[in-house]
This record gives sequence, structure tokens and C-alpha cells, in this order.
Amino acid sequence: MQAAEGKVLKYGDNVDTDVIIPARYLAIQDKEELASHAMEDIDPEFRSKLMAGDIVVGGKNFGCGSSREHAPQVLQTSGVGCVIAESFARIFYRNALNIGLPIVEAPDAAQEIKDGDRVKVDFDAGVITDETTGKTYEAAPFPPFLQKMIEVGGLVNYVNEKM
Repeated sequence: MQAAEGKVLKYGDNVDTDVIIPARYLAIQDKEELASHAMEDIDPEFRSKLMAGDIVVGGKNFGCGSSREHAPQVLQTSGVGCVIAESFARIFYRNALNIGLPIVEAPDAAQEIKDGDRVKVDFDAGVITDETTGKTYEAAPFPPFLQKMIEVGGLVNYVNEKM
């Protein structure tokens, strides 16, 4: 599985799904148009700051709130290469993996990495490197089946490929 590498956009604890994608936009069917509203209530410049592959770093309980699949989908569609957090809400965690958005629980990295740092995440080795500071952090590597599921774009594609 390829590594994620990019600039960090950092947020705090309890970033909920209503902030990731406000409910007032959920009727939008076009994925790109929906993604244009990602994070706008917490960071109105999110989309203009984000470059493809950039990494979102959050604190505790990232993705809490409503169990909407739209939240990880708008991050992925926006070009987020990976989300690192101290911890994730259980449903957000599963929804993210189901669509193939790599997410990594790494409390020390989430606390210490700063907004704007350049970070590389090696999913195979389970190593996060803050290229700005040179510091490395350990994270549990994805098992091979999960790496494959993310590589092929999520659970549905993974199952279809297996059949």
C-alpha cells in the first residue's frame, strides 16, 4: 500500500460529523459539490488550503456525532490522503475504512504534530514521520486484507474483487 504524504491541517477534539459536513448540505447528490462544503463551519478555508494528499490531524473522538457516511466521503473526495487522530468515533472509523479512506489512531502523533507540518504515513510499517521536525511515531500497521481493501477503494470493491 502506498504511503500518504502531505501538509497537515490540524483540528482539535470532538470534531463531529456535523462539522465535517453540515447537515444543511446532505441533500446534495453530486459528490464534488457536496465535498465543496467539507469542514466549512470549522475552517472556511479548508478547501482552498487543501492540496491532494494532505493529511487531517484531529484530537480525541474524531468523527463523533451522527453516523453519516457523508463525513468520511467528503474528506476523501476533497483529496485528504489520510486522517490521523488520538481516537475515532467507532462508526466514523468503520465508514472511513468501508470507503477506502485511510485513518490512523496515533495519540502521540496527533498531539505533537503541528498545523502546516509535512507528514508521511507508511501504512505498511506503521510509521508516521513528521518531516518538518524529523520525529517518528508508531502506529499499528494495517493488516494485509485492510491494506488491500483501502487500495481497491473500499469494502464493496474488495468484496467484488474476491468474488
